[in-house]
Amino acid sequence: MKKNILVVDDSALMRRVICDIINSDNRFQAIDTCCDGLQAYEKLKMKRYDAVLLDVYMPRMDGLQLLERIQAEHINATVIMVSTLTTEGASVTVRAMELGAVDFVTKPENIIEAKGQDFRKRLMEMLQAVLHIDEIQSQLQPQARTATHERSRMTPSVMVAPKANDTPRKRMPAPRKVNNRIVALACSTGGPKALHTVLPSLDPGMDAPMVLVQHMPTGFTKSLADRLNELSKVTVKEAEEGETLEKGVVYIAPGGKHLEVVCGVNGSHKVHLNDAPAIGGLKPCANIMYQSLKNSRYDEITCVVLTGMGADGTAGIEELDKSKPIHVIAQNAQTCVVYGMPRAVAEAGLADEVVPLESIANTIIKNVGVK
Repeated sequence: MKKNILVVDDSALMRRVICDIINSDNRFQAIDTCCDGLQAYEKLKMKRYDAVLLDVYMPRMDGLQLLERIQAEHINATVIMVSTLTTEGASVTVRAMELGAVDFVTKPENIIEAKGQDFRKRLMEMLQAVLHIDEIQSQLQPQARTATHERSRMTPSVMVAPKANDTPRKRMPAPRKVNNRIVALACSTGGPKALHTVLPSLDPGMDAPMVLVQHMPTGFTKSLADRLNELSKVTVKEAEEGETLEKGVVYIAPGGKHLEVVCGVNGSHKVHLNDAPAIGGLKPCANIMYQSLKNSRYDEITCVVLTGMGADGTAGIEELDKSKPIHVIAQNAQTCVVYGMPRAVAEAGLADEVVPLESIANTIIKNVGVK
């Protein structure tokens, strides 16, 4: 059965282009369009859509106002923003994800770009990832039920990840007294919304720095970091070249740069922003972040993998596991927008704990402690 999509944009030309893209794939159909949020609100009250593609700036009722109304009235809608690349657009998009949008695709600057392959690819990949989540989760249900039953006498919200094979994993043991830890977190589709749950819940005394890769374009990571800093007790910032990593601070890789951790003087560690080409279309790439930690002086590394399509992070964690004591936390399928990156880590037998989104922050603090 085709997935039904509602397209909301004040530009008639953009509505037509987006509808043509959607209808070119036999898995989807754009069944309704609206020119503003007020029209969309009336339709959403009457009809259920599999997804809503929502513009930000519109007359009468803009995208944020519509999201506020949807949230206030508990209207069930899976909303993907179509956002401009401007600084203001980035800030509004981050706010939209606070209000319930699952993610966003960047809006073309002109009609030529809108009809190009790049926009079509990004739009369809986002729809496919978000709308195939139920199918992916249904494939995992028997395994999830078994694992939960086996560990029901332990902590209900935490379960050990099923291994890819029956061979016990031999990991490098951490030193008896661990004084120097770091958290390295990776996420993609659905990640900005997930980070609004995780980072504000972290203890301000977190006894480790955190480096973080979220797949976002240039400009959006600064807005994301600034907003999360306002909401969180820990300090959250966009990472800068050469700055020294400090405990209780979260460093978000800038869009368009790879983040590496390098050794500084007197046992310190610094940020290095790598301008190498994108890896598999990703810049920043989580694999590069994890691989850079192989040469660090950290006694133990807590790797966290949240919602996202693809498998970025798995190869890097596998390499890191060969040279460093690590503890891997993966988000569970039920709370992911897209169970791709965490699934890859779990199926590779790398995850030590698989937990729901609301338990991620406490699980991190349990592993790194507080000052």
